[in-house]
Amino acid sequence: MLGLHVGTLISLLLCILLEPVEGSLMQPCQPINQTVSVEKEGCPTCLVIQTPICSGHCVTKEPVFKSPFSTVYQHVCTYRDVRYETIRLPDCPPWVDPHVTYPVALSCDCSLCNMDTSDCTIESLQPDFCITQRVLTDGDMW
Repeated sequence: MLGLHVGTLISLLLCILLEPVEGSLMQPCQPINQTVSVEKEGCPTCLVIQTPICSGHCVTKEPVFKSPFSTVYQHVCTYRDVRYETIRLPDCPPWVDPHVTYPVALSCDCSLCNMDTSDCTIESLQPDFCITQRVLTDGDMW
């Protein structure tokens, strides 16, 4: 019986000692440069650009016992301070406004997901996904 308690204590001690190591291996919530696509309905091309987005680990907790009376809010890495930039898509027809505005992350924070600036879905498209033909910002075709 003593062996069972010693084994449990060793497992608990390992969990306590290794938790800081595991947490330090995960990237914190911060702006990173990411390749993203910019496109607009009616325009035949999609620009692929580099821009800072928010990415990284946020500590979350999921209760073991869920109650219908409690609400669980999960925090995600999202924009704290943001600036908006506008670019012009090439080859748009005259009746389509060729300008597209996109967010640029200045700083990030672990908070509730804001659907106005973030993709809050579980399985989303990659940031550089294009429906139309891709064009690099320097003009090279993919």
